[in-house]
Amino acid sequence: MTEAVTARRSRITPEREAELYEAVLDLLREVGYDALTMDAVAARTRSSKATLYRQWGGKAELVVKAIRHGKPDRIGEIDTGTLRGDLHALVLLEDDCTIEQNSALMRGVAMAMHNNPDLREAFRAQLVEPEMSGFHQVIQRAIDRGEVRPDCPALDFLLHMMVGGFATRALLDDQPPTRAFLTSYIDAVVLPALGVTTS
Repeated sequence: MTEAVTARRSRITPEREAELYEAVLDLLREVGYDALTMDAVAARTRSSKATLYRQWGGKAELVVKAIRHGKPDRIGEIDTGTLRGDLHALVLLEDDCTIEQNSALMRGVAMAMHNNPDLREAFRAQLVEPEMSGFHQVIQRAIDRGEVRPDCPALDFLLHMMVGGFATRALLDDQPPTRAFLTSYIDAVVLPALGVTTS
């Protein structure tokens, strides 16, 4: 990063940045990604549109950074001593209310990604890849402990299984995912697929 960019970015305090991100998420929940504009963000946050573009480059980057800011960034640090404990601890990082809010938000963003390659690219680089990295650390420890075979075919689909349970709860059951649902899903689906006993 150049010194000029660093100097520009340093003008926004962490507190102000958090306020901006919260306003972006509020707007995203209210109007959705496609109707969200940098003008609306500037008005809501009493910022100049030029500052927003200078700081984040565009709407996709700003939206993804806002989503990332509110997510726990400690997946790779979770180490309870068992894979089951680690996956349950991951679920417990957020309460049911936050899980429900994030679920609705992510459904809206997922729909928008189909028509917005810039959003899809930012989402993958800043959310999907870091989370996959954290999951790989958790799984590697489980392999090192001998809980999961390194050649288990389900390993390639762990993140798919986790996201699938989260996303399809609303679609199939018309209910938000909850901690209780997700921990039951982990025990009934994810761990058996990895060859881990839950008894």
